[in-house]
Amino acid sequence: MDLGLTGRTAFVAASSQGLGYACARSLAREGAAVTLNGRDEAKLAAAAAALEQEVPGARVRHVTADVTTAAGRARITSALPDVDVLVTNGAGPPPGRLEDWDEDALVGALRANAVPAVELMRAYVPGMRARRFGRIVNITSAMVKSPAPDMGLSTSARAALTAVSKSISKDVAADGVTVNNLLPERFDTPRQEFMARRLVAAEGIDRDEAFRRIASTVAAQRLGRPEEFGDACAFLCSAQAGYISGQNLQLDGGSYGGLL
Repeated sequence: MDLGLTGRTAFVAASSQGLGYACARSLAREGAAVTLNGRDEAKLAAAAAALEQEVPGARVRHVTADVTTAAGRARITSALPDVDVLVTNGAGPPPGRLEDWDEDALVGALRANAVPAVELMRAYVPGMRARRFGRIVNITSAMVKSPAPDMGLSTSARAALTAVSKSISKDVAADGVTVNNLLPERFDTPRQEFMARRLVAAEGIDRDEAFRRIASTVAAQRLGRPEEFGDACAFLCSAQAGYISGQNLQLDGGSYGGLL
């Protein structure tokens, strides 16, 4: 299937590794000119080089910038004034407990996991509306629908982004702009490595056992593959997905227990 992305421009935040990189790779395979982003110049340049090798003929740029800062976002929009596809992403706050979630922690989570996405939408949506085409995909978390006791900080910030994205989606739909959220859980990425090491430290088990326990919590009994996530992102960015907006797509191996 031709997703109609050839010649489109895409910016993928926090894409030097993990799910962000997977989205960039899938978009590049579909013919989009992709700009990668991250804070570490050497790591980002290596990711861009790897993507060019993985996808022969891919048009790849990179912008070193911290999306959680105004200066970083200004650097991005200066280097890339207009995009057709915007994929927002960022590392979530650490697990914790109620006693850890003071005002600074709450505000910090919003600044890291909600504000950057909204600010990038504010920068790019006007151009998308004028061109009558735009695709925005926010990488959030399954915790938005299925909060875990220790993930309240992440849930609160990402739920805030989910709410404002829904509002934006209704305003821009008539101009050919869609806004959707991807809600991952248990993918084989560096983030899951972090969670496994945390389990190793807490339970006194080895890494293999930690990953076995993590996989056992998924209905599919395995971790998700990054390429599965990336391809889902590419479809939501496609010409064919123009009638899908304001949605939250679970990518969790069938684990979500609810109906909606």
